[in-house]
Amino acid sequence: MTEKWMGKKTSNLRLWYNQPAKNWNEALPIGNGRLGAMIFGHTHGEKIQLNEDSVWYGGPIDRNNPDAFEHLTEIRRLIFAGEIKQAEELSLLTLSGTPESQRPYQTLGDLVLDFNTDEGEVEHYSRELDLQTGIIRVSFQIGSTIYKRECFSSAVDQAVVIRLTSNQPGKISARARLRRGRFFNRVMARDPSTLIMQGDCGGDGAVSFRMVLHPVAEGGTVRTLGEHLVIENADAVTLLLTADTTFRCHDPESISLNLVYKAALKSYNQLATDHIEDYQSLFNRVEIDLNTDERWGELDHLPTDQRLERVVRGEDDPGLVSLYFQFGRYLLICSSRPGSLPSNLQGIWNDHMNPPWDSKYTININTEMNYWHAETCNLSECHLPLFDLIERMRVSGRRTARVMYGCRGFVAHHNTDIWADTAPQDLYITASYWPMGAAWLCLHLWEHYQFSGDLNFLRKTYETMKEAAIFFLDFLVESPDGHLVTCPSVSPENTYVLPNGEQGRLCAGPSMDNQILNALFDQCMRASEILSCDDEFRHELEKVKKRLPQPRVGRYGQLQEWMEDYEEKAPGHRHISHLFALHPGNQISVRKTTELARAARQTLERRLQNGGGHTGWSRAWIINFWARLEDAEAAYENVMALLSKSTLPNLFDNHPPFQIDGNFGGTAGIAEMLLHSHLGEIHLLPALPQAWSTGSVKGLRARGGFEIDMCWNDGQLNKAKILSNLSGSCRIRTQWPIQVTLEGEEVHVNYQEDSISVFKVSKGKTYFVDRT
Repeated sequence: MTEKWMGKKTSNLRLWYNQPAKNWNEALPIGNGRLGAMIFGHTHGEKIQLNEDSVWYGGPIDRNNPDAFEHLTEIRRLIFAGEIKQAEELSLLTLSGTPESQRPYQTLGDLVLDFNTDEGEVEHYSRELDLQTGIIRVSFQIGSTIYKRECFSSAVDQAVVIRLTSNQPGKISARARLRRGRFFNRVMARDPSTLIMQGDCGGDGAVSFRMVLHPVAEGGTVRTLGEHLVIENADAVTLLLTADTTFRCHDPESISLNLVYKAALKSYNQLATDHIEDYQSLFNRVEIDLNTDERWGELDHLPTDQRLERVVRGEDDPGLVSLYFQFGRYLLICSSRPGSLPSNLQGIWNDHMNPPWDSKYTININTEMNYWHAETCNLSECHLPLFDLIERMRVSGRRTARVMYGCRGFVAHHNTDIWADTAPQDLYITASYWPMGAAWLCLHLWEHYQFSGDLNFLRKTYETMKEAAIFFLDFLVESPDGHLVTCPSVSPENTYVLPNGEQGRLCAGPSMDNQILNALFDQCMRASEILSCDDEFRHELEKVKKRLPQPRVGRYGQLQEWMEDYEEKAPGHRHISHLFALHPGNQISVRKTTELARAARQTLERRLQNGGGHTGWSRAWIINFWARLEDAEAAYENVMALLSKSTLPNLFDNHPPFQIDGNFGGTAGIAEMLLHSHLGEIHLLPALPQAWSTGSVKGLRARGGFEIDMCWNDGQLNKAKILSNLSGSCRIRTQWPIQVTLEGEEVHVNYQEDSISVFKVSKGKTYFVDRT
């Protein structure tokens, strides 16, 4: 798309501040998928908090409760008999993992820098994260000396790179040390200019780690003294930091040393150039401009925290929304790259040894939300680490299925960790015994295929999807009304109230389970047809699917969360699991299931009236719901609520505390407001709010192998460009008549009812769409 299509070029894609970070929630993140860091930007002494994605406490352990299967029948009997309290007491004893908890993610440690700067007042301070380059810059002046730093995490060189310069020679003097509280073995000098931290993560079978720091100085001297690296009177210094663990290799020290010495052979300019080229190959795929009015452009001159404060006061800032959207893409690039672990509850950024919720993978919404924008926002490669984890979960999940439930296939509950643990987590009845984790994750495999059309990928992953479905062919049981249902299960983290006032958590056939199974069985059947295999299995799924409970409308006009129309203990609960069929599923839509769409709307309104959306990720999910209901103003209202109520000064999402899922879900929601493709058609601008009445976007992806650019004025589509990566047909829904051209020639369009236009497409061709 040419520059004029995009309107005003977004030139201020940066988070910037006029003071150092006061705490971790104001520091700025960098990452290469595996190595992450938080930069505070202090002037006289800097602490750079570090992470390596495989630094987790403890090793693999079989936590499957050996008493589960023996008591499963009795637990089911109690649930169907309405003896919920007894079922829950027995489940705590016989279904809980042994031990109850999986492994926590840990900080790698800190790089502590003490600078010998000039004395005097600090002036002209600036700290910024440049999203266009993935580089953090810090600049300030003391007297006549201007000090500058640049920091990035290079995927090319697998190193954190920190550049220290000034405008005068010999002004860079510093002491550097590696710290991790008391949780390491030793720091030693490898040579006169290299420090190594050696340690392990604790617990049986724990991984060992190594962290290496090596400076490349221009002028001055470098030496090691004890645990310190001492730099004196240098003109400039490039600090290189690498790390690795025995999770990936037998000798992380040699690997880390080789990486740091190899990086040291490059000049800083080459390191930065290689990093920027790699980073921009992902980041530059998408551009967005919701800020075409010049009056909004003036806000670019305000520090990011001050812009956020304006939004808290109720003022609009479309440019900040654009920045937030791109920040969400930046965070995924930084925390999930091919070969890394998936982005966890905090991405890769965690400064604790025992973080909230262990900073692992919560798979009853949070991990899935981390990847909602991977395909739509043109970061498909960043989805791959999640698929790697799913494959490892098959192994442990088979054992969990067999030992706990006597079933074939594989299963996971509401959490997993670095070791792909699939046994129940915690003694938390509202979540622990939910058996749908693997099923939901496998829907991401189908999503990747839908966007890419990659048949080889589908062949490779079909058996994984099939194995997740097979578990439920064995696990489902007949309910008193003749349906096939999950039992025991829960509606994630919510509690119902029985007519006698008793509260319950365990249940049979909660709505979310049925909706996930509907989607899983559908994708397996469709994949079977595409691959021309497994006719008998497909027919079995068809029969079982017909016996799954369908969505039901309750007494308040809402979608029921459980098979019975129970009251909720917390009607404003953060989880809105029973709307899975609206998003990320597609079983409910405004045109095909009108009554259920009305019930979904009523469900959302009741949740919000009772205080729902009070966590960042919940608010992000609500944006996606409203976008699917094509309610532009409600979606926009919740975008602004996400920014004003659940966003930290560094734009991290606030649960509270920090969780990254809200960032990713918010970015996905903004994309969902601009483009739908979940119903077999491309719907341009389905939920465009008045506040974004003029704007443009480039590079969004749609299911069916399409890449979309478009611009709009006064709330109406102006032009669109559609790149087809597959051959077939393109179905477009718009509110306006369109004309389609290919290479200057008009393309025949078959106009159908309900604002649908259909035309044939060829692989690799670009089609131009104009409103007529």
